[in-house]
Amino acid sequence: MGLFDKLFNRNKVQEEAKETLDKGLEKTKESFFSKITKAVAGKSTVDADVLDDLEDALIMSDVGVATTVEIIKRIEDTVAKDKYLGTSDLNRILQEEMVNVLTDAPTLEYQNFDLPADKKPYVILVVGVNGVGKTTTIGKLAYNFKNAGKKVVLGAADTFRAAAVDQLTIWSERVGVDIVKKEMGSDPASVAFDSVNSAVAKGADVLIIDTAGRLHNKGYLMDELTKIKRVIQKVIPDAPHEVLLVLDGSTGQNAIEQAKQFTAATDVTSIAVTKLDGTAKGGVVLAIAHQFKIPVKYIGVGEQMKDLQVFNKYEFVDSLFNLK
Repeated sequence: MGLFDKLFNRNKVQEEAKETLDKGLEKTKESFFSKITKAVAGKSTVDADVLDDLEDALIMSDVGVATTVEIIKRIEDTVAKDKYLGTSDLNRILQEEMVNVLTDAPTLEYQNFDLPADKKPYVILVVGVNGVGKTTTIGKLAYNFKNAGKKVVLGAADTFRAAAVDQLTIWSERVGVDIVKKEMGSDPASVAFDSVNSAVAKGADVLIIDTAGRLHNKGYLMDELTKIKRVIQKVIPDAPHEVLLVLDGSTGQNAIEQAKQFTAATDVTSIAVTKLDGTAKGGVVLAIAHQFKIPVKYIGVGEQMKDLQVFNKYEFVDSLFNLK
């Protein structure tokens, strides 16, 4: 049983989700553990050399310099209190400190894709560069919300790429949810406005709006997102309720740079990290959550629609250290 299993009384669905998470993080876990094992090889106690090697291992695992420094500092404080701390205790301590640096999110409250009862429709504005899996993430979100009994509407406000509208349309048909769209080149804010009106008229529980994924002109991006927010608020004054940034976990530290650009351009409130099943760079989740103090709310750990999971920091860290 993993260190954090005692925190959860998992049902069958949650057990299956945990198995999917374990499998999805296999490449990261194998790479991570090989580096950690090398760091403590031949050592019986946690000394300065072990900590130096551990620091290198974490940085090489895409945990990031700032996050690694904080983790190592916390472990140093623990070692200072117990000078004879053995390397056999290191995994436990490392798990605890990795959990501590992850930003808290309302994970348990929204574990089953629940939504705040007082916000209907709950409006999610999705941002992110092209190629990170933004449209796929929206489709998977729609599937999971619908599977949780929610009425979903999609808004295709990425009108600068015909492929984006076409892809979102395919997802709406596959999932079986409504979509609001216009021809390529239409004003994105106009699409967003129509999407909100449609969601309200249809009594939707959640509206997910796609936006253009461009970073070549931050000023223009900021202006466009500000305009979209302004027209949305004409219908629902407190919307959007969530600005979700989608990042590709397989790009490692490049995902950090994208997060810097988007958090500078708009008020990002949550993050989804995709493609973790195909990479050994899953450690970047810790770097993203710690550096930006923005909750990682969803992670993608497989190709299936159900493989977009609500992020749970305890389950995530447990999977990294799950040796079964």
